[in-house]
Amino acid sequence: MPISFRRDTSGSSLFSLPSQQPMKVKPTLTKPVSRTLGALIEEMASTRADAPALTFRHKTKSYTELRDDVVSVARALHALGVRSGDRVGLLLGNSFEWVITNFAVQQLGATMVALNSWYTAGELAYVIDHSDISLLVMHDRILKTDYVEMLEGMRPIAERFPKLRQIVVVGSVTLDCAIPWEDFLLRGQSTSDVDLSTIAKNVDPDSVAYQLYTSGSTARPKGVMLTHRHLIDNTWEIGVRMHFRSNDVVYMPLSLFWGMGCMNMLIGPLAHGAHIVLQEHFDAIEGLEIISRYGATVLAGTPNIIHAIVQHPRASEYDLSTLVKGTALATPEVSRQIIQTIMPYGVHCYGLTETHGFATVNDGSDSIDLRCTTEGKPMPGWEVRIVDPDTELVLERGQLGEIRLRGRMMAGYYKNPEATAEAYDDEGWFKTGDLGVLDEDGYLSFRGRFKEMLKTGGINVAPIEVEEVIMAHPDVEEAFVTGLPDEVQGEIVAAAIIIKRGRSLTPDAVKDYCAKRLAKYKQPRVVRFICHEEIPLTTTRKVHRMQLRTLFPEFDLANSEALNTRVS
Repeated sequence: MPISFRRDTSGSSLFSLPSQQPMKVKPTLTKPVSRTLGALIEEMASTRADAPALTFRHKTKSYTELRDDVVSVARALHALGVRSGDRVGLLLGNSFEWVITNFAVQQLGATMVALNSWYTAGELAYVIDHSDISLLVMHDRILKTDYVEMLEGMRPIAERFPKLRQIVVVGSVTLDCAIPWEDFLLRGQSTSDVDLSTIAKNVDPDSVAYQLYTSGSTARPKGVMLTHRHLIDNTWEIGVRMHFRSNDVVYMPLSLFWGMGCMNMLIGPLAHGAHIVLQEHFDAIEGLEIISRYGATVLAGTPNIIHAIVQHPRASEYDLSTLVKGTALATPEVSRQIIQTIMPYGVHCYGLTETHGFATVNDGSDSIDLRCTTEGKPMPGWEVRIVDPDTELVLERGQLGEIRLRGRMMAGYYKNPEATAEAYDDEGWFKTGDLGVLDEDGYLSFRGRFKEMLKTGGINVAPIEVEEVIMAHPDVEEAFVTGLPDEVQGEIVAAAIIIKRGRSLTPDAVKDYCAKRLAKYKQPRVVRFICHEEIPLTTTRKVHRMQLRTLFPEFDLANSEALNTRVS
């Protein structure tokens, strides 16, 4: 993947790569003293008052304005009965409303449940029911999906979701049982006598602030519970490793419902007093315009986003000279090109939703080789070790095994104590299910997935979930799903299918079937029909999941060795 310098008409480079001396930038702010997210917004409003906090659709709010909006929405939520310990669902696209409502929920000591705006009706219904949200704040539509129509199809809502008491709709179309956003805000004016500061001060730092749903390794998503204290501490340390400063401008195209969006690239920059420019949904040209117009210094992106930005045919028309930091997540070769051209202090990182963001991150001062081939060292507050999953023996440096983590872990999986207990070994280390190596200096290199999980465009996909959908097709006998290496998406979903005797099926028919039942990122991009004899088996005659890729010989499987990006 060739990447070119931005050049002017004279042919001279508009972007001079800094010398390869270690980066010596230090954050200009001391670590916030706040231990809860609601208090964090108050603190930053006092220390960064008129500084720009958040820009969306070319409108900018200062830290004071952001705080004031959070207070207004918190009053409205309180007027609707939201109290400490309640769960509030956000089915919103990237917007002021998402960010403001999120922090308003935190001020009241309630839990924000992030709902994936790519969900199908069935997926959304499951999470609404499982999460026990009492109030849902939603956009009427996001891109091409009409969520009002989707909710209408779930009637009777009160019977189907007994815990759901209120729905607030942002947009021009609403449900007859919902409250329009403008009316919702008016409700807050009736609670002006409520002492929100006292409520916020009484929020327990170790209570659950976020509940994010991850695919996990089973068919049903698991609700990962994350605490105020760990979210602040971890995202602060991530910013330190990435050398965030208060004058940074962060271009943020990631979906806020995703962990990397609402943790690492929302809380982290705000805790450092930086300016976030939020994109409604990723578009490469608009992204280039944002970087150039606002002088973005940080790019928060996944491999496909970075690829689309740097490879766009019009990229040379934009000044990217301010861009120096970010997540240079890609294969080692592509990462090197990114670092040597547009993002000299780009870093790799490793983490999961369960780890409150990243657990290891390169430092911006690490050598290019280390930042291209490893995911960095454990951050303060984290321990990493490599274990033989069969013997449970801790392996020596340089040996390949399962990555185990200990540190700022999740509070648990919601309503799933069994899965929570199974996630840890007898010594309290979290079993990631990922393969990795620690070098002599403590740098972690991610080498693959011990579990069956695959990742496409930075998003987790559970193969069994896709398999169950495909096997519900009347013409399908068995289905096996795996990930295939892809330079842009990291991995793409592939399905090997056995057709029932006497039936016929085409790849396009399978794709169309899945498109109606699965979110787009879960849909198979590659479909192949096989016979029973082709299924790779272990010596005990079980399906050899690690060899399913061999069913797709047209892909260069060697590329999978280079796909060392791991972000959840």
